Amino acid sequence: MLRGLLISESLRTGGELTVPLEVVKIWRVDTASATAAQPSTWTLVEFTASDAEVERLATALSDCLSPTGGWYADFRTDAEKFVVFAGRVFRYPLGDPAGQAEAKAYGRSVGVPEPQLDWGD
Repeated sequence: MLRGLLISESLRTGGELTVPLEVVKIWRVDTASATAAQPSTWTLVEFTASDAEVERLATALSDCLSPTGGWYADFRTDAEKFVVFAGRVFRYPLGDPAGQAEAKAYGRSVGVPEPQLDWGD
């Protein structure tokens, strides 16, 4: 079973995520690290899905996340971490510092503020 987190505000207008997900929790938070292109209140969606949906979910998120504003979504299986940006998917073994560093470097390059590069493995 894969587990992940999605910020609802990260979806681009017109974007649709049609992969079957089980919602575990939905809540709203205020964030002090929002960029000028991000709202200061976010709706977080914690989810699970079948490991069989890994490829489909990565592709679907990549297609529906906003390409502006410094957004990403992340999820993991028991063995791998996925960090997904608009048009780009990073996939690396859990605990792999090189894979994490590559994803974080890309995140910085698309405007993700340093405090938001806090996904864990």
